[in-house]
Amino acid sequence: MARILMTGASGGIGTSLRKLLPPIYPDLLLSDIKPPADLGANEQFKAADLADLAQVEAICEGVDGIIHFGGYSVEGSWDQILQANIIGGYNLFEAAYRKGVKRVVFASSNHAVGFYPRHHKIGTDVTARPDSRYGVSKVFGEAVGALYADKHGLKVTCLRIGNFGDMPLDQRRLSIWLKPEDLVQLCRIGLEHPDIHFEVFYGASFNERAWWDNHRAYEFGYRPTGRAEDFREHAMAEQAKLKPDPVGDHFQGGTFCSNEFDGDASRIIDWNKR
Repeated sequence: MARILMTGASGGIGTSLRKLLPPIYPDLLLSDIKPPADLGANEQFKAADLADLAQVEAICEGVDGIIHFGGYSVEGSWDQILQANIIGGYNLFEAAYRKGVKRVVFASSNHAVGFYPRHHKIGTDVTARPDSRYGVSKVFGEAVGALYADKHGLKVTCLRIGNFGDMPLDQRRLSIWLKPEDLVQLCRIGLEHPDIHFEVFYGASFNERAWWDNHRAYEFGYRPTGRAEDFREHAMAEQAKLKPDPVGDHFQGGTFCSNEFDGDASRIIDWNKR
């Protein structure tokens, strides 16, 4: 890979990967709607609004592979999600196609399947059960990625990221934690593995309480180094400080499920038993 573009460079994940990726991809181009506050003199940056196709095409010029972390990273209003994640996500794949980019690693999310119960272990081939407008946008992004892979030959890897950080911060995150170095490993598979066509992996480290079957990632050589149980005592101590959440504590998406919830949880549970 001669040149890699990483969108979302000013976000939490992007900030972390700005430190980890340059030794692997020295010609790393960063982008976001605004530059990072701590942008280094040796870092390459081009601003772009993902909702503007011309701007996205400009940052894709001369790029071989894209790691797409850009967009709205939490739940938001419909217009916020629409512009940044849905229109922005489509623009990213379309611009990549127009500019001859070979590979895209798309940051999907566990919130694309958040309404599965925690006791229900799922693979990557389940019916989407988004828990939010944000989750809907990630389902959309996966679908657009599949379209461009099948119709245009773009090599696409979608990562349903759990919770990214240095350690799991509560009981839920013991099941979905993703160590930064393990995310880098997954990105490298998407950017470099010769057999990638279209794949969905779960972005999770070695978590003994995992709710996800991530065997496809392991088949492509993924070997996570992070182990959530190493931080069990800290996570459970933090969990004890949280208030009970009858809806969020049952489903994988946590508070994304309980936020604005006024449905019938028993009907969701019955659906999941099918």
